[in-house]
Amino acid sequence: MTNDLLDLLKEEQALLESATNIFLYSYHQCKEVGIKEHYSYEELDKIEAFTSRFARLSDILIQKIFRLIDRIDLEDTGTIRDRINRAEKKGLVEDADIFIQIRILRNDIAHEYLPDAVKETYKKVIELSPHLLD
Repeated sequence: MTNDLLDLLKEEQALLESATNIFLYSYHQCKEVGIKEHYSYEELDKIEAFTSRFARLSDILIQKIFRLIDRIDLEDTGTIRDRINRAEKKGLVEDADIFIQIRILRNDIAHEYLPDAVKETYKKVIELSPHLLD
């Protein structure tokens, strides 16, 4: 069973690498856009792709990679917060509180429907992206 989990971890790591590469592309695109009061439709498309990719990358890391590492280590599944705290203890992330913020922001992205909230969400994604990439 452990070999199966290790093989699955390799597959998930490949998925993580692919998601990271496309996220980096969007990150660089949006750093050029910057933070401003008004955005063109083209810039809003870039922002939408960027925030969606942020959410997807955080899901892959927290929901797939961290969970799988816990299974390999024979840890109880627990809550997402438990999973993030264990990742910090294992040295996978530097600061669990930042990853909890990333998870909350991911939920905001998934459930946000107000156009005005996009600007604030975008600022937070720009701010937390380096932590997600580390």
